[in-house]
Amino acid sequence: MRPTVKSFKPLLSHTLTATKDKASTLLQPYTPRLQQVVSYDGVSIPVTVIGRPEAEPVVLLHAFGMDARQFLPFVLPLLGQYCFYLPHFRGFGLAANTPSSEFNFIEQYADDLEVILTHICTEHQVESVDVAAISMGALVVWAHFNRYAHSDPQSTPASSNHGNSSANNHSSTTNSSKNHSKIKRYLNIDQSPIVHNQPDWQGGVFGEKQAQIFEQFSEVLQATLPYFQHQNITDFSHLPFAVKRQITQVETAFSLMSAGRLPSQLFIKSSSYLPDYKLAVYQHPTWQQKLKGLNAYLELPYDYREALTHTQTPVTMLIGAQSQLYDPTWQRQVADILPNADVIEIAESGHAIPLDAPIQFAQVLKRFLHAS
Repeated sequence: MRPTVKSFKPLLSHTLTATKDKASTLLQPYTPRLQQVVSYDGVSIPVTVIGRPEAEPVVLLHAFGMDARQFLPFVLPLLGQYCFYLPHFRGFGLAANTPSSEFNFIEQYADDLEVILTHICTEHQVESVDVAAISMGALVVWAHFNRYAHSDPQSTPASSNHGNSSANNHSSTTNSSKNHSKIKRYLNIDQSPIVHNQPDWQGGVFGEKQAQIFEQFSEVLQATLPYFQHQNITDFSHLPFAVKRQITQVETAFSLMSAGRLPSQLFIKSSSYLPDYKLAVYQHPTWQQKLKGLNAYLELPYDYREALTHTQTPVTMLIGAQSQLYDPTWQRQVADILPNADVIEIAESGHAIPLDAPIQFAQVLKRFLHAS
């Protein structure tokens, strides 16, 4: 009896299903997954996860105003060996609609990070994980070291004092000799543990230009804060045109200072260019969080230097030699204070190392992880 098309259908269906299942299995490490981690206050923090679920976990923390998924091009070659967790800080990325609820947003992010690290350690049955962080994300790690690296491992974020906006950020550090941090090794990408310059430390953000640039930021805040503090405006398009222009100009200027190479600066200029007709209808989902964060940066000291000598976690300081945000000389002094640190400097890069030197950054990240 001759086989018919109908007789081949079950076999064909089975073959297609098997092929689909195999393809799905092969592509699983390369397919981003979204997890929602419930933080200490009941708010869900979105975390992009990519890589083999059974592989060694790694956490990457993004910069101010950025999206965690911007790390994806750098982790793709490493997905066969690691499972990457990319949290989205409140108010940014996939958490744009969940702004920070505390004025001291860095400390709140640090508590969110502790919850996320606990979740990852439980899920992978490990005691600690490697972490890499850039700019604001790196400041969050310094805050986390200050709050958690020396505390009793049974303590919880609920005991932290978010509302103490005038605190000097030192109160959580103790003299415990045992390191309880859930951060196994740390790659710090062009960030100092202190924001404001002090008489004994001129390595804060913007260095010698800090007072001048902070004054410009203050002018923007004075022009914009009233609109969402008192008039409850949430849509960027509802702001006066002049205010919108002022905000976007400051954003562009800040981004240009972060870049150290001409191609990076040209990219920033072209991608941030907004003619009047586009600005009139421009959607800006992170503008409120940026202004709230900027206000906190100006008002709070964010000084975590006291945690440096007590931090037993091995730290790699990745420095952009042309950084205009954090003077490389002062960043090297941070490495000198840390008990266990080394320094990698990229000669032609500014603060935004993944943008200025993407190949070198990918190489450093790979070497950092392989050294574990």
